[in-house]
Amino acid sequence: MVVPIRIDDPADPRLAAYAAIRERDLVGRQGRFVAEGEVVLRVLLSPRARFRPESILLAPERLPGLMPLLAASGTAAPVYVAPRPVMSALAGFPIHRGVLAIGRGGPDPDPDALVPEGPALLLGLVGLANHDNVGGLFRNAAAFGADAVILDAATCDPLYRKAIRVSAGTALTMPFGRVPDGEALLALCHRHGLVPVALTPAGEEDIAALPPLPRALLLLGTEGTGLPEALMARSRRVRIAMAPGVDSLNVAAAGAVALHRLAGARLAARPA
Repeated sequence: MVVPIRIDDPADPRLAAYAAIRERDLVGRQGRFVAEGEVVLRVLLSPRARFRPESILLAPERLPGLMPLLAASGTAAPVYVAPRPVMSALAGFPIHRGVLAIGRGGPDPDPDALVPEGPALLLGLVGLANHDNVGGLFRNAAAFGADAVILDAATCDPLYRKAIRVSAGTALTMPFGRVPDGEALLALCHRHGLVPVALTPAGEEDIAALPPLPRALLLLGTEGTGLPEALMARSRRVRIAMAPGVDSLNVAAAGAVALHRLAGARLAARPA
């Protein structure tokens, strides 16, 4: 049974993990992450989430609507209730949604363990430092049935608060791991028989004409500089055809197009 705990003092030590959210997101939270908003909380409390909440913090007016969810989830995490001014003073910025939670991240899985037998589609991110793009790409990967996301060391944390929110919570469900760099991504492809597909405006092949690839890893680089040339030289370079005068898409939008194409028959075969 969920018994909400009322708190009226932003200095209450039980809420210490919620203090100065923006600043602490940038420097790390000792393995914890912040979940913000009802959509993300529902994912965090669902059986498909890879993580579990340590605590939940709600504005009083949000509690009645969320009580059925909290009760059904069987969560043992404490549920704190604090007025919005208290939440905002604690977090360091206005909390409009009135829904926050702290989760525990845990160690990253071994990337080799994330590659399935048989048909496989993975997404590899190289040097992406924009949290919105990383969150959007996780949402795309989940939408188009990718098996996992592999990030290099320079790509930002998908468990950053904003990345989780933009991902609509899929950063909490999509398996992901890390490798040191693009060379390690190519080595992963070699070990598991994955075709590395590098998305670039200068690609030799139109992705719309790409034949089915039963086992592939889609490589995406940061906007502007894109993927390193040495990485693309050992990959299948593909482009997305566009109207004259436009040479590129936002990386999250481009990733959606490419993932949908590479997923192909996998999507049609999935139950509705």
